Amino acid sequence: MNEKPQWFLIETEQEYNQAVARYEEIKNAATGAEEHKEKLLLVHLIENYENSLWDLPEVDPVEMIKIRMDDFGYKAADLATVYGDKGTISKV
Repeated sequence: MNEKPQWFLIETEQEYNQAVARYEEIKNAATGAEEHKEKLLLVHLIENYENSLWDLPEVDPVEMIKIRMDDFGYKAADLATVYGDKGTISKV
């Protein structure tokens, strides 16, 4: 018999890893299916655990893009080839 797991608040890294692994198994579950409901619960539990560990600073989205561009050595022209013309990129 395949017993459905019982989920509670995630308190340890082992529980977190189990929840993420289970989420990966059922992430494509159809809306309305029992596994879809379990997936929604897991998303909430995983997010809650991650938020308790990682306190990310509030950063302006445009500043975050600039920081990541700098990290990877990208220029606006590099982004324009993927996301549109240079004018669109400069507006951001």
